[in-house]
Order: sequence, then C-alpha cells, then structure tokens
Amino acid sequence: MTELSPLSVRAIAARGDFTLDVAFEGDKGLTALFGPSGSGKTTILNLIAGLIRPGSGRIAVAGEVLTDTDAGIFVAPHKRRVGFVFQDAQLFPHLTVGQNIKFGRRFTQPADDALSVDTVTSVLGIGPLIERRPATLSGGEKQRVALARALLSSPRILLMDEPLAGLDDDRCQEIMALIERVRDAFKVPIVYVTHARDEVRRLASRVIKLDGGRVVAAGTAAELLGTERG
Repeated sequence: MTELSPLSVRAIAARGDFTLDVAFEGDKGLTALFGPSGSGKTTILNLIAGLIRPGSGRIAVAGEVLTDTDAGIFVAPHKRRVGFVFQDAQLFPHLTVGQNIKFGRRFTQPADDALSVDTVTSVLGIGPLIERRPATLSGGEKQRVALARALLSSPRILLMDEPLAGLDDDRCQEIMALIERVRDAFKVPIVYVTHARDEVRRLASRVIKLDGGRVVAAGTAAELLGTERG
C-alpha cells in the first residue's frame, strides 16, 4: 500500500502585489519552508490552516482534503486539526499557563486519540509554570506553552512560524532541542518557517526553498544548503 503524504500543497494565492504559486509535498518529520522575507512562507502556513483561501488549488493533510477549489471543498479552520505556533506565542494574557494549554482541548473531538495534559507538560517541562500567567514568562517559556497548547489540540500537523525569532542564542538552542523532542516523541508532522540556515540544518528532514512566491528547490538540508553556515 502506498503511504499517504503527510502534506500535499498546490496553491495559487494573490495578496496585493504578491502572487504565491507553489506545489510541493511535506515530510513525515519536519519540513522547513526556507527563504528570504516576503517569499511566501507564512502565506503557505495560513493556507494550510485555512486562515486564507487560495484563488485555486488543493491542500491535503494525511490524505484528507482540506481545500479543493475545483471540488468546492473548504474545511473550516477549527475543523482542520492543525496546530499553529506563532512567532510571538499569542497566549491569552488573562489565563494561567494551565488554562492556556487546555484551551487547545476545545478543538479536540471526544473520539480523537488525544495526548494527555500530563504527557505534554512532562515532555515540554512546563509543570512548574502551570499556575503562572504569560506576563511572568520568559520568551522561551512562552514558546513552550504555545507548543503545549498546539499539541493538546490533537493536531494532524503542526505549523510553526519562526518560533525562534527574537530569542537569544541560549533560548534558541533550548527551543530547538524542544522541537526535536516534539518531532521525535509525538510523531506529528511539522511544517516550520524560517530563514535561518542553522535551524534548517539541525531540524529539517525535508526543505522547500522559496523565493518570490515560487518553489525554487526541494530536498534535504545537505542537498540544498551544503556545509555553509549562516
């Protein structure tokens, strides 16, 4: 039996003067969308999450079609089971860490094989933070909580939009190690946006290189980036 691709994207989307026109497949590990600012990386995440609609195209996750303009299919964002970790975490300031992470449960159907709160908090090391509020957390701690919230929505795929932006080097190393644990422990396919070569080289099993709204190359980090640092 042919194994279903974790992610299949074919989309054309116009945003002002910018037009995205891409087609690619993701990996069951971590697929990095790599390229300069303005190349269309975040637009692709928004298309997968259903936050914007393509002018034309088809998007499927684990074989389930989420968007198909020809067939008139567009699954609502809250029904897609897509976890999204934003650049700035976007935690609810009036809720505790425990309340923030359990918010993800609102989008999990009872029949889902959902991860337990204890498992997620243990793997991400946020047990001591449960009663605190976002304003008291460091940047790295906020990203841990955002990851936990996304995972507790029982996602079929996890989207991460430059989660290391604005963090110092120590926190970047900490969060990259955490992403590796999430990738390996929970077996949830990840689509990861970045323009940092070192992040791609360390984390990605597949790289989609973008420029000007187009896919210009696809392959492994070694194939696309070689050994050059930066």
